[in-house]
Amino acid sequence: MKYDLKAAYADAVLRAGGLPFILPYTDDRSLIEQYLDRVSGLLITGGAFDIPPEAYGEQSRPGLGVLKTGRTNFEMAVLKLALHRKLPVLGICGGMQLLNVAFGGTLIQDIATELPAAKPHEQKHDRTQPHHPIEVKDQSVLAECLGGKGQLMVNSTHHQAVKEVGPGLIASASAPDGVVEAIESIAKDQFALGVQWHPELMLDTVPPQLGIYKLFVHRARDRRH
Repeated sequence: MKYDLKAAYADAVLRAGGLPFILPYTDDRSLIEQYLDRVSGLLITGGAFDIPPEAYGEQSRPGLGVLKTGRTNFEMAVLKLALHRKLPVLGICGGMQLLNVAFGGTLIQDIATELPAAKPHEQKHDRTQPHHPIEVKDQSVLAECLGGKGQLMVNSTHHQAVKEVGPGLIASASAPDGVVEAIESIAKDQFALGVQWHPELMLDTVPPQLGIYKLFVHRARDRRH
């Protein structure tokens, strides 16, 4: 077994003014509580695996990818406890999907199978370059991150997506084909934001993307004080 995390996540936190820590997996709740005693916010990253459909009350369907049940169980446990503590939470790609499931939402298990009219969401070219536009909703937390509403260019590396948005969340951005690209908590006292793309890979090519990490770090710092 090994831990494997793209350095871009930690680099983005550092560039946003934060201090990143990587949390080893455990199924010991007391250890998870100790982790959360020592951090000010939680970043759930993406990865090349899917969330078990049983987590949102469904059975597997054609197109479902590889599962990493141990990692998902740990991330769900730490996510739910972080939300209970009102820690700021940022979910990236698969982390956004997990956030939606944690709030009681569901997922499209495979876009190509379930939404055949949708555009391809797994780009083949350099992931530091954009793939398609999204539309950011006005007066959303995401708009605050980016400095305003409107169109933003994003990369795209996913084959699953949000289907039913979880209670307590809203969709704050979508792609032209209707695929949900961002979700966030409606609670004023909870920073919980999920984005379907990878802003940490586009900090130099689409500079406004750093704002997502900056606001997350800012809210974490406020929470600590």
